[in-house]
Amino acid sequence: MKFNIKGNPSYGEVDVELGPEEVILIEPGAMSRMDSHLNSSYQRQGSFFSAMFRKMFGGESFFLGKYKQTNGGKLTFAPAVPGSVQHYNLSNNQLNIMSGSFLACTPGVNVKAKFGGLKALFSGEGAFLLEVSGNGDLFFNSFGGILEKNINGDFIVDSGHVVAFEPSLNYKISGMGNWKSTMLSGEGLVMTFSGSGKIYLQTRTIDSLASWLTPRLL
Repeated sequence: MKFNIKGNPSYGEVDVELGPEEVILIEPGAMSRMDSHLNSSYQRQGSFFSAMFRKMFGGESFFLGKYKQTNGGKLTFAPAVPGSVQHYNLSNNQLNIMSGSFLACTPGVNVKAKFGGLKALFSGEGAFLLEVSGNGDLFFNSFGGILEKNINGDFIVDSGHVVAFEPSLNYKISGMGNWKSTMLSGEGLVMTFSGSGKIYLQTRTIDSLASWLTPRLL
């Protein structure tokens, strides 16, 4: 499979060229255009209960769109929100991504919802993450641009700006200083990461945009 990511950081999309019998699995509704001879169907990701758990708690679809053809073909897919698309190669390793950020993968990749504990419940991002593992290509998206950062030590991020991180990183949820600082700073809760590993951040958040728009729509 060959791919080319275009349009980052504002309007990312992915051109894919499939070889004979190669398969790409895409979040429903993300397919933008394709060759007329490509076959499209739907496939459940994992077992019935795993797919249901991921849909209920991970914010993802029960089925994924499946695209293939005996002689291969080309297609393009894009996320629903404006922003960047990121590729991550999995080789018997794992990546944690925030719910709603999954876009596409190849068949050797496993996606399941993972309970992040009560600390994740109060982060504003939900109590569940998506644990992606296996072998193959993963594509995920952000709202706004994606910043890739290697961490070695401690690093503090507003919870709404986290898109994905490697499992070698530990994190905890806290406020900005004491409760008064948290309430008056307007920053809410933050995630403090520690250890060594890679993290992916988005430059904008949908919640911030919604907060900015709401009083202007009334």
